[in-house]
Amino acid sequence: MSDVITEGSRAPAFKLPRDGGGTVSLAEFKGKPVVLYFYPKDDTPGCTMEAKDFTAEAAKFKKAGATVIGVSKDSVKRHDNFKAKYDLDLILASDESGEILEKYGVWVEKMNYGRKYMGIERSTFLIDGKGVIAKAWRKVKVKGHAAAVLDALKAL
Repeated sequence: MSDVITEGSRAPAFKLPRDGGGTVSLAEFKGKPVVLYFYPKDDTPGCTMEAKDFTAEAAKFKKAGATVIGVSKDSVKRHDNFKAKYDLDLILASDESGEILEKYGVWVEKMNYGRKYMGIERSTFLIDGKGVIAKAWRKVKVKGHAAAVLDALKAL
């Protein structure tokens, strides 16, 4: 288990395969804010709503100079299908190994109907242009979340 990432911490670097091929890394956004959100699985109800909410606000995030990146353990191919199905306007990165999930402390023990299992805790990190965590949301409730992230971004 990694150190707990909190506001004011340096954001762990990452370089991951992304939708459409190629990679995405934190380093390529130096000087610009990044919204890095972790979600359990493509094309499930909560994750779809979250991605659609970020897409609905995409123009506002871009206007504020920020890039929105969603991360799950799904493959690039699944991400491509998910993006196409819902016409999503954000970057989806694939962390099939779980290495980045571990670095951000979002690979956690969960419980469902009395059964324990490891999974992704829905979390969002607003990273400022200097690579520092400006705001962290854990155990995110999807409704209204994209708007809350946008408000925090505007306050940077």
